[in-house]
Amino acid sequence: MQSSGKTLNQKELSEQNYRRISWINLLLIPPLFMLFAWPYAMFGMWFRFHEFWLYVGTFCFAFPFTMTIIHGHVTIALGALQRIQYYEWLVRHRWGFGFWLRPIFFSTRFRLILLLISFIALLTGVMI
Repeated sequence: MQSSGKTLNQKELSEQNYRRISWINLLLIPPLFMLFAWPYAMFGMWFRFHEFWLYVGTFCFAFPFTMTIIHGHVTIALGALQRIQYYEWLVRHRWGFGFWLRPIFFSTRFRLILLLISFIALLTGVMI
């Protein structure tokens, strides 16, 4: 039984599996981004935000939620302990698969800062 578990673990941590997860993540990002961006964009259009604040706020609002879902996908696909190896693989392939997905994007602090920036842009857009 241990040999089959070892084989399964080797398949999970293979470069082919990392490539598959990266392709799925890249395909999931646009629809997820649109799903999370439209409420903020509609709110901004309703208040007639300046175009700059609308785009900045929409991006900073949708990006953290999108990365949270992608981070969850990686965790489900590999497990909580092995996702660190996937993020290290992305760093090693920074001009390939890791170009769009950087490990900093999955940091909770980074995502919360972007969310805070989106709320500041929201307040600025309402006041202007």
